[in-house]
Amino acid sequence: MISLYTAATPNGYKISIALEEMGLDYQLHHLDLAENEQKSEEFLAINPNGRIPAIVDHDNDDFCVFESGAILIYLAEKTGCLLPKDANKRSETIQWLMFQMGGIGPMMGQANVFYRYLEEQIPTAIARYQHEGRRLFEVLDAQLAQNTYLAGEQYTIADIATWPWVRIYEWSGIDIEGLPHLQRWLELLAQRPACQKGILIPPPEDISDEDKAKKIQKMVTK
Repeated sequence: MISLYTAATPNGYKISIALEEMGLDYQLHHLDLAENEQKSEEFLAINPNGRIPAIVDHDNDDFCVFESGAILIYLAEKTGCLLPKDANKRSETIQWLMFQMGGIGPMMGQANVFYRYLEEQIPTAIARYQHEGRRLFEVLDAQLAQNTYLAGEQYTIADIATWPWVRIYEWSGIDIEGLPHLQRWLELLAQRPACQKGILIPPPEDISDEDKAKKIQKMVTK
């Protein structure tokens, strides 16, 4: 049994999708980020950085894993799923996983902050992160022009890490027009039952975009 500590964010959805794909039993612990539950003593004992997601593997002496990329690798190695055994293919998968961790996530995250959440609009900052997000999408599109999935013809944890972020491109104010291969990949993953289920664990809040922005603004300015 896995304990999953998470919230309704792209980083959180990576792990719920992976757990569904791998068919692992898990117990959901939904943290309220606006109430700073991720900063509680109990959670900091699992993840000293106070960020979601994190897991506790009760079948492995209650071993704790934090950072979404590290969790994906841990789960893939635990199950033998979604990470190729071949050394070169494994490296390619991890390279694209790190591309998401170091590029797609941070750039889209900052685009969200400046475009959606801050009361003070800073046009140069918005343009900076939206343009960089678009550039990274173009890199993905070029890769997907030659491959069905990010690391080749096999669906891997690199796809799982990237899809929950790219699918919210409109929220970040990033255009995907003229990127047919990226669009094809987005639709391909959207058809997977585990992806469909994973982005509802935990379910997104049924609130307006304005109220959502206000709630997240409270979080990012703490």
